[in-house]
Amino acid sequence: MTDIKIPLRDMRFAMRELLDWDNHYASLGYEEATPDLVDAILEEGAKFCENVLAPLNQVGDQQGCTWKDGEVTTPEGFKEAYQQFVEAGWPSLAHDPAYGGQGLPPSLGTVMSEMVGTANWSWGMYPGLSHGAMNTLEAHGTEEQKSIYLTKLVEGSWTGTMCLTEPHCGTDLGILRTKAEPNDDGSYSITGTKIFISAGEHDMAENIVHIVLARLPDAPAGTKGISLFIVPKFLPQADGSVGERNAVVCGSLEHKMGIHGNATAVLNFDGAKGFLIGPPNKGLNCMFTFMNTARLGTALQGLAHAEAGFQKSLAYAKERLQMRSLSGPKNPDGPADPIIVHPDVRRMLLTQKAFAEGGRMLTLLCAQQVDRLHKGSEEDKKEADDLLAFLTPIAKAFLTETGFESANLGLQCFGGHGYIAEWGMEQNVRDARISTIYEGTTGVQALDLLGRKVLMSQGELLRKFTKIVHKFCQAEIDNEALAPFVTKLQELNKQWGDLTLQVGAKAMENPDEVGAASVDYLMFSGYVVQAYLWARAAKVANEKLGEGAGEADFYRAKLATARFYYDRILPRTSSHAAAILSGADNLMALDAEHFAF
Repeated sequence: MTDIKIPLRDMRFAMRELLDWDNHYASLGYEEATPDLVDAILEEGAKFCENVLAPLNQVGDQQGCTWKDGEVTTPEGFKEAYQQFVEAGWPSLAHDPAYGGQGLPPSLGTVMSEMVGTANWSWGMYPGLSHGAMNTLEAHGTEEQKSIYLTKLVEGSWTGTMCLTEPHCGTDLGILRTKAEPNDDGSYSITGTKIFISAGEHDMAENIVHIVLARLPDAPAGTKGISLFIVPKFLPQADGSVGERNAVVCGSLEHKMGIHGNATAVLNFDGAKGFLIGPPNKGLNCMFTFMNTARLGTALQGLAHAEAGFQKSLAYAKERLQMRSLSGPKNPDGPADPIIVHPDVRRMLLTQKAFAEGGRMLTLLCAQQVDRLHKGSEEDKKEADDLLAFLTPIAKAFLTETGFESANLGLQCFGGHGYIAEWGMEQNVRDARISTIYEGTTGVQALDLLGRKVLMSQGELLRKFTKIVHKFCQAEIDNEALAPFVTKLQELNKQWGDLTLQVGAKAMENPDEVGAASVDYLMFSGYVVQAYLWARAAKVANEKLGEGAGEADFYRAKLATARFYYDRILPRTSSHAAAILSGADNLMALDAEHFAF
């Protein structure tokens, strides 16, 4: 099994050369985020991920988590790695200094999360879930709650979870049954069962802070009657240390297809003491802070599995000797040529490369908007919020779908060896598969994009992004080197708006048209968003080559990958457009009882 190397050069390309983060940080007042400090963080983060986390990835898969009498033991080395992570200060990197954070830009936390996820996604979910809990408390908690819980989460001595769904719910949280009964002391007794709780029970931290959705006794039905609560595993004492055990117990662990190193728990709340966060019956609104954090985090998962699969299959393709090149031997002194000479292997490798590097550009573009939300002007915050609202469902769904495709291609590059556990490729496929499901399936994200973000805004959020694309195309219209990119991008940008109008018109007559078109619409959108980013990347690479800036091979590879994306991957938009326009009738005509006989 080949080692994982954090792709620092490509990260720096996306951060600095494409998105100009150095000036971005300076403009927002992140004075401490100097280029030297950022480089030091990247270098140290890469060392930790490569040397500590990556060697534990296969260990976690093979050993898994063990449950006994409500307690969970994580795989060998996980707990020790977490202590190193905490001692190095990584949990506090991008959080408010008022609660023990280092006050660095949230986007740097995103970069660190990508590195951790690429090295060991299962391990990374333990601190990853904590960031959502921190953001939720920071946005909606009282000062007392922040002083008790947020400081410990930022420090890393406690971790967090999100407890949403129940055995009968799935995505439909409006029918959840967990109850919250008021106590005389202002707390609440929480009773119910929550399932699929990632990092829900473990031995890595001294306490776990569960963020739980539940209903008050007089709550309205549906999603309008959901409140949000803090329910700690151990109740805090006055001095901040852990006290008595709360009445929340891990009833079992799920037996899963992948991410075995992370404990996916069934949690039973039996009159557990909880504390209300935010207004009563507004819990789902508050929880969206956590959910949106998790959705962007899951987009990173798609990127992580694409990167890991690409790195391993590329190394293998350079070494594995099999058959001769169709155009003549490339390794005449050996018994066969390395498989990287074969066009179909290159197709698979370039697809992985395009999705990994394109996914990185997209996640860092989203991360940049989070920075603006934190420290921009009011106008800047509004613009960033709109852009992030539009891009989040695309990033979550598109990057996880393409990440899973890339993981499969990585396995395929190994041939039969990819199916064997020792190489780590089948683990990468299994671990990647959940990403298209949790935090809202691809179908749910697609409905959010087309239904809520595009049609319910009367196209405003879409137009804001297509205007950005249009301005780029207009600025580069006379740039001969970019002509192949700009011409196609202009065409797709216009088609995007036309498709939206046609779906919207059909939906006025039949609402099922939205659901029928949504997934193809989201995938079409994802391909166009990445086309825009690849065109920008090509522009930078061309300029650097023209300047003779050095690293010519890197920039030529960037250009070649951009061309591959436009020539080989972007044509997929045609089939998605055709499917969108085919309408709902071909899906809804068959009665349910006639699907099978």
